[in-house]
Amino acid sequence: MKKLELHWQILIGMIFGIIFGFLMTYPEWGPEFVQDWISPLGTIFVKLLKLIAIPLILASLVKGISDLQDISKFKNIGLRTIAIYILTTIIAISIGLVLVNIIKPGEGISEQTISQLTETYASDSGVTSKLEEASKQKESGPLQFLVDMVPDNAFRAVSDNSLMLQVIFFTIFLGISMLLIGEKAARPLKEFFDSLNEVVLKMVDLIMLTAPVAVFALLAGVVVTSGDPDLLYALLKYSGVVVLGLFLMIVFYCIIVSVFTGYNPFTFLSKMSPAQLLAFSTSSSAATLPVTMERVEEHIGVDKEVSSFVLPVGATINMDGTSLYQGVAAVFISQALGFDLTLGGQLTIIMTALLASIGSAAVPGAGMVMLVIVLESIGFPPDKLAIGLALIFAVDRPLDMLRTVVNVTGDAMVAMLVAKSVGKLGQPVEKNWDDHLDDIIHKDD
Repeated sequence: MKKLELHWQILIGMIFGIIFGFLMTYPEWGPEFVQDWISPLGTIFVKLLKLIAIPLILASLVKGISDLQDISKFKNIGLRTIAIYILTTIIAISIGLVLVNIIKPGEGISEQTISQLTETYASDSGVTSKLEEASKQKESGPLQFLVDMVPDNAFRAVSDNSLMLQVIFFTIFLGISMLLIGEKAARPLKEFFDSLNEVVLKMVDLIMLTAPVAVFALLAGVVVTSGDPDLLYALLKYSGVVVLGLFLMIVFYCIIVSVFTGYNPFTFLSKMSPAQLLAFSTSSSAATLPVTMERVEEHIGVDKEVSSFVLPVGATINMDGTSLYQGVAAVFISQALGFDLTLGGQLTIIMTALLASIGSAAVPGAGMVMLVIVLESIGFPPDKLAIGLALIFAVDRPLDMLRTVVNVTGDAMVAMLVAKSVGKLGQPVEKNWDDHLDDIIHKDD
């Protein structure tokens, strides 16, 4: 019997996780059982992916840079990457604003629903913590994001997944310095990172063996903690606008992939589906990064020189799905609470959401912090910020899962586009976790 492909295994795990989660919401002991005995399996899986994210960035980016024969190629890759990420983010925000202005989901929210949502969520720790975090970010200077990119301690940077931009900065600095000291002097260090890269990629393969069980646990945990279904239904129109916008972004990516790389868009989605399903389950671009890199390199054929830079940077600054959500959510809240939003205000949303996405962490819930910054930039009344967040808090987690899928897909699309433009998109060479298993088993024969 032919073994099911990985994306089908993960999808089956997700479906069973959602069904099991719904069933466990009925018995009184169900949610506690899921939280105590099922959710930890998903938490361990996410921790394992985060465990190898920094070593993978270090090893693959050093390898990619040190393999370059001409350092000007790296400049070309870097400039094209940043330019495309900025362009796609602007397109994403614009799509969100167009949809929310046409459909006007905020005008259908009743005063009773607003009061109920405010009473339920305005004092929630999740809302208040996002307000506090946004306040800290707002107090920083305009060039603070550049200051935050430069680490003062490399070891501290690599020990914290939230400091990914610092790790990328240090790794690029290290890789370029290795090029400048000459091949002979750099060879021992290069061989170390080459070997580390192979080991970490093998760790990705081994972790992915548990992916179907892990997404079952993650989705079951999400379902049993999803909150009041009546409130979720009240926000169905708003959620529908966000989902439609995210779907249009996926269509946009497929068109770009087809037109500029000649790659079949359905094959592209099929190859990326394990990473997309994990992005949906974990709501974290950073946690999904090792799998995204493995799929793009080994299953699509993007050269490591490109993927090792484009994908880690994308996981940190490319938030197309999240930025689209910023536009929809900001206008939705303004519509629901009667705040007059001018054309200038909506242009401000585009600029602020773009800048906020660069400094946003690639972790669950970062979009809510960005949203506070966006709302403050358009002059939204400070005393109504908590109410505004409470309006959308009930559906934030499921929408966060969906927009993370778009973020990851966008990263892969940009990697293909940049690779094609520099002649680094070739035939993929797939590797399996047991490629060298026979060598170990029969070593003494």
